[in-house]
Amino acid sequence: MFVISQTMIAFGILLQAYNMFSSLMLIRYHRRLTPNDGPSKRLLDYVVFALIITFFVVYIIIFGLQFQSIWIGFILFSGAIFVTVVLAWIYKLTASEKENCLSLCKSLISVIEARDPNLNGHSLHVQELALLLHSYLPMTMKKQLNRDSLSYAALFHDVGKLGIPEAILNKPGKLTDEEWELMRRHPDIAISILKPVNFFSTMLDWIQYHHERIDGNGYHKLKDEQIPLGARLIAVADTYSAITMTRSYKAGRSYEEAISIIKSVAGTQLDGELVSIFCSIPKEEVTACIKKVHLLSDEEEGAES
Repeated sequence: MFVISQTMIAFGILLQAYNMFSSLMLIRYHRRLTPNDGPSKRLLDYVVFALIITFFVVYIIIFGLQFQSIWIGFILFSGAIFVTVVLAWIYKLTASEKENCLSLCKSLISVIEARDPNLNGHSLHVQELALLLHSYLPMTMKKQLNRDSLSYAALFHDVGKLGIPEAILNKPGKLTDEEWELMRRHPDIAISILKPVNFFSTMLDWIQYHHERIDGNGYHKLKDEQIPLGARLIAVADTYSAITMTRSYKAGRSYEEAISIIKSVAGTQLDGELVSIFCSIPKEEVTACIKKVHLLSDEEEGAES
């Protein structure tokens, strides 16, 4: 009985050690998901982690006291399993909510882009390209950009076009100066739409300044490092997508043509270092991004039918 009891307690100690690691990963996951939440909003995460540490210490103490009762071993082992299951359930529930939220956002963007046939799939394409570029960033850059925040910022970068009249969005010819002035307001309109949602607070600058130029001739006249890194990254993805996607007024360019154009504006319109990284990504990975967009569109149409 003593051996069985000690064995169960030992397994319980191992499970609680695993639970400590899982709890840390869950805290990290929550931080990535909602990076703008302060310590007070993460109190429950910290309380759970502190309790698991306490359980771990208590299990070690009880193991050292070498109780003879098999029931103690059974209760402690069962308790460790219960904590493991609860943490796994919380992670699965959080991940499911994240996926549902992202799916809802993609559906919303699809509705918005339906107003302008020239935007159909553009935001999803920019999102895929931005995440691909992020995966190739050096660690010093990658640490500055929360991947989940970048995903949402890239997806919503053109949401401000909700405030632009359809007559301007769908105009086949050249825009007048007044119409261009209205079109240039879409990043600011996006901020007015998204600002009330606390979740977007850390990425508003990335959306507002994605049309800035490195030489300072963009919408808000910011230049170089004044432009947030997230905005500079989205600008690269946005530019490639705009060049390669077919519009009512132009045919889409090839990958080679797009890369050539992007290289030609590196250091003036786009961040030179980001352009260099983007151009180093294998062609098949870049071109696969638009295939993912078409696949998602086909799945949505299939679900609707």
